[in-house]
Amino acid sequence: MQDLGREHMIIIGASQGMLRWFADDLPAGSVVLIEEPDVIRRRNIDHLVEEMPFISRVVPAEYQTGLDAAALIAREPGLTNARLVMPGFEWSVGASASLAEALGLPGAGTAAADIFTDKHRMRLLAAEAGLANPAYELVDDPAAAAAFARRHGGRCVLKPTRRSGSLGVQILTDPEQVAGAWAETADPALTPEVAERGLPSAVLVEQVLDGREHSVELLVTEGEIIFGNVTDKRVLLGRRPVEAGHTVPTLLPDEARQALLDAAARLARAARFRTGVLHSEWIMVDGVPTLIECAARLPGDMITALISIAYECGFIEAYLWTMRGERPKIPTRTTGGAAVEFLTATPGTVTAFEGVRAARRVAGVLNVHFDVTIGATVGEVTHSLARSGYVLAWGVDPTEATAAAAKAAEQIQIVTG
Repeated sequence: MQDLGREHMIIIGASQGMLRWFADDLPAGSVVLIEEPDVIRRRNIDHLVEEMPFISRVVPAEYQTGLDAAALIAREPGLTNARLVMPGFEWSVGASASLAEALGLPGAGTAAADIFTDKHRMRLLAAEAGLANPAYELVDDPAAAAAFARRHGGRCVLKPTRRSGSLGVQILTDPEQVAGAWAETADPALTPEVAERGLPSAVLVEQVLDGREHSVELLVTEGEIIFGNVTDKRVLLGRRPVEAGHTVPTLLPDEARQALLDAAARLARAARFRTGVLHSEWIMVDGVPTLIECAARLPGDMITALISIAYECGFIEAYLWTMRGERPKIPTRTTGGAAVEFLTATPGTVTAFEGVRAARRVAGVLNVHFDVTIGATVGEVTHSLARSGYVLAWGVDPTEATAAAAKAAEQIQIVTG
């Protein structure tokens, strides 16, 4: 992407972790960053221009609850120089599709973006397409959710229709738990990236599915799928199923792997998804891929890095070329395996990190990273941003990579007091 000129790329939403992916690969001044005015102030986003030379400037604009693309372009005519538009995180997917469409650039399409940023609309689409859903219901009070749980073996999943990173998602094992759990899902805590006015959301109650989770990552250009991958997922046990680790490629047999790819492709076609990455999550139930949720954006939680390692490719670079309307060459077969294991800590104040050298000496370990520092306060892991770090590993196959990541993670103790 070194041929990008000044302000040729627009990123909506300042995910600082994602922005660091581009630090060594994008030319100076090539990116315009669009962010909510109050988020700019709260997170000191203007300073990113100093820290990250590829960012030309930060443009304030309200977008999380709907973007007036025409008004933004009229106010900022320089945006018409852009050659690609991409979302920085979940709540900028719709705005990115809208702005790309207004500028005549490739994108998900506004209709598909609207579907995949609303979990209820996604369920309706999947049903129309003949894909398997868990039983579900849109509810507006705890009593309705508790009644649903009683009809489905006493268990249920509560989830907000418009959040990501497992925020507000809860697995309840007794209808009596619903009343006390309701507020966490109906009114999820605001993360730093969310505008102060909040993100309107509703509550879905769903049937609990038993089985291993998998995700499918599709790279799509003008409706044509040019790459597909299946990732094995591990989640924390208990009430909050936050992702605990991933492995690429999947260990599933070929038949099950292909069934997942086919189901994800049907979902993409049903939504008329145009261009970009579609990241969907599934559980195999009696051999049938059953949809958990789907996002019209790059996956988080290091999945892009795992794909790049396992396939020996630049997956994010391929995505950026796709968003420019190109058709990048990307391998379709893996040459090894890659895995990530996320680190968690007992709630408290971080006082020490132990076992780090031992973890780094494990064969295959590529990186040990901490998201917390000495003196930081660590709380319960209720969503992905509450984890404390990760171990990234490579192996000759996915089994070896998974074992290496797990062994390294076992060496580490984040000491809290």
